[in-house]
Amino acid sequence: MLLTIGGARTGAERSGWRLRKIGRFLMCWLAFASLSPAQTSSPAQTSSPPSTTTPIETTPSAPDSAQPQGAQPQGAQSQGAQSLDDETPGFVFKKEVEEVVLHAVVVDDQNRPITGLDRNRFEVYEDGKLQKLTSFHTERVPVALGILIDNSGSMLPKRAKVNEAALQLVDASQQDDRVFVVNFGEDAFLDQDYTQDVRKLRAALQRVETRGSTALYDAIIGAVNHLNQNSTLPKKILLVVTDGQDNASQATFQEALRKLQSKNAPVLYTIALEQGDRRGDVNRQSLRTLSEQTGGSAFFPSSLDEVQSIASAIAQDIRSQYVIGYRSSNSDTAGAYHSIQVKALDGSIHLRVVTRTGYYSGKNGSDDLH
Repeated sequence: MLLTIGGARTGAERSGWRLRKIGRFLMCWLAFASLSPAQTSSPAQTSSPPSTTTPIETTPSAPDSAQPQGAQPQGAQSQGAQSLDDETPGFVFKKEVEEVVLHAVVVDDQNRPITGLDRNRFEVYEDGKLQKLTSFHTERVPVALGILIDNSGSMLPKRAKVNEAALQLVDASQQDDRVFVVNFGEDAFLDQDYTQDVRKLRAALQRVETRGSTALYDAIIGAVNHLNQNSTLPKKILLVVTDGQDNASQATFQEALRKLQSKNAPVLYTIALEQGDRRGDVNRQSLRTLSEQTGGSAFFPSSLDEVQSIASAIAQDIRSQYVIGYRSSNSDTAGAYHSIQVKALDGSIHLRVVTRTGYYSGKNGSDDLH
């Protein structure tokens, strides 16, 4: 795509991948991070992009494994979507390349979440055709969560409360969840890879170098690539916090949207903070579209005091999601867009289902936009 993940973070003891722009028509690849200055006695190494089942290779400040304890080894996973066996206690990851996995929240007419529905209450339509469900879960499934925080200068007085809200979301997670942190401005830095260690996450959130422009779309695309290439967890979530419009990305809005519309892409939640007259209708509409197309939500708080309550609402959304899988009855034509509609009933009452609105198919059911 438009980014490369690689390089070493400048500044005291900063390491991780740097998302650099290398030209509008170049494909992106994932390279290993260069060794930190304290290790210049060993040569830096570079590798070709790992597959979605390749463990992350890191510098000595290695992140915790993204693979939850007791889960099936990563090498047994396929590159496609994964099906969850709903007849076996716990979670069994099956090789189910053609399965489309949806994360859906069901609400009533008062926008209150509805839980406890069984699979017979749901109908899934792709391109208007009723699909047969192949998996269904109401239990809490492990989550890979990426937290992307705008690092531009205007965010400096807001970071303390934003960081606490982000950590509140981490606190609501469970043992098998894994979280990574990206700070982005004109460039984006993976300041903490997958971990459940709150101390590491707090340290990454406090690495603030507020300067430069805002390359929001580049950061989103890089984070989606990181999720797709480095996590086998069944649920993927991105949270983006920003206070300004994108003004530095090589990627366009349409390219970021297309990335988020790939099969089994993450659910995106965005929080846009007040930034005087710099945040206009175009920015609001863009963030709303990016989020809602994935089954997520965009929030526009009028004050910083609302951010923590928003984080709580997002955590509740994640906990309330139904995990629904189906195998598409449509031909898997590379690049074709397939619309999705999910219906749910509670008795005779039709409920509103919030989930992704569709996806672009790729070759062999995988994403064709990198």
